[in-house]
Amino acid sequence: MKVIVKNLLRVYRLGSVEVQALRGLSMDVNEGEMVSIIGPSGSGKTTLLNIVGGLDQASGGHVQVGDIVVTALHPSQLVDYRRKTVGHIFQTLNLISTLTAAENIELPMIAQSVPRRKRAERVQELLDVVGLTDRAHHKPEELSGGEQQRVAMAAALANDAPVLLADEPTGELDTVNAKIVVDYLAKVNKELSKTIIMVTHDPSVARAADRILRIEDGVIKMALTPSEVIAEEKAVSYIDQLRARITEIDAQLQQFDEDFKAGKISGDEYVERRQNLKQMRDSLREELHRMGVVT
Repeated sequence: MKVIVKNLLRVYRLGSVEVQALRGLSMDVNEGEMVSIIGPSGSGKTTLLNIVGGLDQASGGHVQVGDIVVTALHPSQLVDYRRKTVGHIFQTLNLISTLTAAENIELPMIAQSVPRRKRAERVQELLDVVGLTDRAHHKPEELSGGEQQRVAMAAALANDAPVLLADEPTGELDTVNAKIVVDYLAKVNKELSKTIIMVTHDPSVARAADRILRIEDGVIKMALTPSEVIAEEKAVSYIDQLRARITEIDAQLQQFDEDFKAGKISGDEYVERRQNLKQMRDSLREELHRMGVVT
């Protein structure tokens, strides 16, 4: 299903204070596309996902998923929408500790009154999709963090929702497990043709998507390809290296000043070494200016 968001607003009132989480945000996600949403904390990523997923209601604007205008649904209609149209994967796992992996996956189908035999077939199919057939009868505490997240993914797919929403699905996982989970998300996207919108703070996770949208101050600021995110990461790393070297040179200059005052180095040596360091610092600053960084 295609997801269309136009001029989306979300305003929270905390006493006399008004907080604008979303400020007229617009975006389109094509049917069968996997899109990552990145941006700083508090930029509106989770709020956007919650409104698209029917967990929160907009203050204004338009959200459409397939033929369903989500922003026009009443709270009672949103329950049915959440059960049939969107699957949710959260950073904090919503697995029931007393149930096995298979039972956790089956639960959403019980809520939809799916016949027992069909539920059993679907559970086996989804366990295979997420690579956990041999862990079907293990409870969450007997599974690794990555395995638990894959069970949650299977549960989100239980009722065959066409849209999958993942909010920081790798946020509590180590690098190895994060990659496994993201690889399975990409597999679900490609093999099951699910539309996936994933919020993440991790650029390496974001790169698994077809497109990356950067959100800042409640609006989409830019769209990036995975290769552009890699380039941006490298640029940021380079900028950090330049800044660190400038800081190091400043510390050296200060030390030279103190050594000269204490008579530890001669005047000629002080002038020569100080001049060389200043020239190096100036060239590094010029490089930062060239990259658009104000020092």
